[in-house]
Parts: sequence; structure tokens; C-alpha cells
Amino acid sequence: MDLTLRQKIITVCDQKIAAKGEGVGVSFYAFFANKNDDPVLLMQAARWWIETHQLNHFEKAVKIKKLVKSEF
Repeated sequence: MDLTLRQKIITVCDQKIAAKGEGVGVSFYAFFANKNDDPVLLMQAARWWIETHQLNHFEKAVKIKKLVKSEF
């Protein structure tokens, strides 16, 4: 996964956790605008989420952040 996307995922997870607590869930769509303005990056995130890690649609933000950080 591209470094820019990794950093964006960590930032969004941090924001969600700060706003709603450690129990907050996210999907890979949380890292993108409500429109398909970067389909390549969206597919990169989807592949990482679905194919690589076989995650559920919603996962805890703390789990996602930990997974992303472990791959740096």
C-alpha cells in the first residue's frame, strides 16, 4: 500500500478515535470523499482490506491503525 494512503488511514483513524472513542468502527470508505475521485487509490485500499486481510465491512479503528502501522 502506498505511503500516502497509509498516512491518511492513520490520520482518519486517529480522528475517529478522538471523536468517538476506541470502540469506533470504520470501513475502507472512511478514507475517501463521498465521490469516486481517486479510483486507483480506492481499489488499493479495497484490495488491502478485503483480499490481503479479509476484514469485515466495519472494523475497529484501533485495529486498522495497528495493522497499517505494522506494515511500515
